[in-house]
Amino acid sequence: MKKQITTFLLFLLIGIIAQQLQASSSPPPPPDHGSSGNLFGGGASIGSGLAILLAMALGYAANKIYRNRKKDIA
Repeated sequence: MKKQITTFLLFLLIGIIAQQLQASSSPPPPPDHGSSGNLFGGGASIGSGLAILLAMALGYAANKIYRNRKKDIA
């Protein structure tokens, strides 16, 4: 019973905190925004991150294949 009361109070506390939290408003646009069309953000490239992601996926797949073959041999 004590564990159930503690769990209930924890969820109640989380619910009350979630109700009280509010997002802040967005910052104002730059002064020349919209004068000659909408300005887009910086040109952050995703090439390096994509290469890292693909390399990690390739390594994971190679590991899975190696372990499955090792399991079949034994």
